[in-house]
Amino acid sequence: MKIAEIRELSTKELQERLIADTAAYNQKKVSHSVSPLDNPASITHLRKSIARMHTELRQRELTNK
Repeated sequence: MKIAEIRELSTKELQERLIADTAAYNQKKVSHSVSPLDNPASITHLRKSIARMHTELRQRELTNK
């Protein structure tokens, strides 16, 4: 997910998406440890997307104070 798409989401939608992506990330990591994934780069993409969402939530928290 690109940063422009993340900024368009409301805070509630962003939090819900963060929870869903974190669960998907954890599931992919477990699946990859059992048997290799077809595209292991998807784990990296999910991790970076989660980090972008955390960053955006933190920015919103700081600007609202």
